[in-house]
Amino acid sequence: MKVGVLMGGISSEREISLLSGQEIVENLDKSKYEVYPIVINSKKEVMEKVEGMDFAFLAFHGAFGEDGSVQALLESVGMPYSGCGVLTSALCMDKKQAKRVMRGEGINVAPEVIVYKGESFPEKELKALGYPVVVKPNNGGSSIGTFLATDEKEVKTSIQEALKYDDQVLVEKYLPGEEYTVPILNGEVLPILSIKASGKFFDYKSKYSDGGAEEIIAELPKDLEEKMRVIGEKCWRVFGCKAYVRVDIIVNEGTPYVLELNTLPGMTKHSLFPKSARGVNISYSELLDKIIQYSLSK
Repeated sequence: MKVGVLMGGISSEREISLLSGQEIVENLDKSKYEVYPIVINSKKEVMEKVEGMDFAFLAFHGAFGEDGSVQALLESVGMPYSGCGVLTSALCMDKKQAKRVMRGEGINVAPEVIVYKGESFPEKELKALGYPVVVKPNNGGSSIGTFLATDEKEVKTSIQEALKYDDQVLVEKYLPGEEYTVPILNGEVLPILSIKASGKFFDYKSKYSDGGAEEIIAELPKDLEEKMRVIGEKCWRVFGCKAYVRVDIIVNEGTPYVLELNTLPGMTKHSLFPKSARGVNISYSELLDKIIQYSLSK
């Protein structure tokens, strides 16, 4: 089977995508697959570069690669690819819409206000959230353009910065607590990881720098672990996920709140999903093999 590993792309997360892609290329089982690294620099290159491949392993992050766009292109030519489908990808990438779905399903999420580019700030609603707040692009990941703001001045500055990455900005009430991630492989919850960032929160530096965060298999009270497992499984079903997904959660005063779903989790040497898989004796190479297997299944 000829597997093209698509990486790069056009989003602000291009560099992380390249790192994920390189790791995937190095670790795919060469006895099973002919592996082709495919660096994408523009949307129009995709169709030409996947020609002749049997499967596209997506190492993209962010806009175009993670929002359903490239998935739709690949489906239009019948090219199988890794991970979630078009609708699931698009919905999970749009944080405000994903939160609306989760609220409707009784899943706890933090209160938020949406700020739109070119429109005046909703001052009253922003003040009602209180401080601190987390400011981030509505469509984005890897904590790029994400800020923790502690007063009105910082909120406005952070919004202006976040608007450089997206036309819509999410301002969420900051929920202090312990952060966890629930990796799910083919509908089965893998070991839940505890995330302890070296800084104030799990930002870009914490995610991708050596020593930026301590990420270990969590030792949890049984009732709390069960709550998070149920939430993860419910998110999987509600959003119609496929192959693999990661559900990020913060536990505030004993209550789990979903932060977001990652439909193309990072696959660098620092990434959470491979760390969790190792907890059940699934090697990196085996994990990649399973992702391909589950992506191809109906």
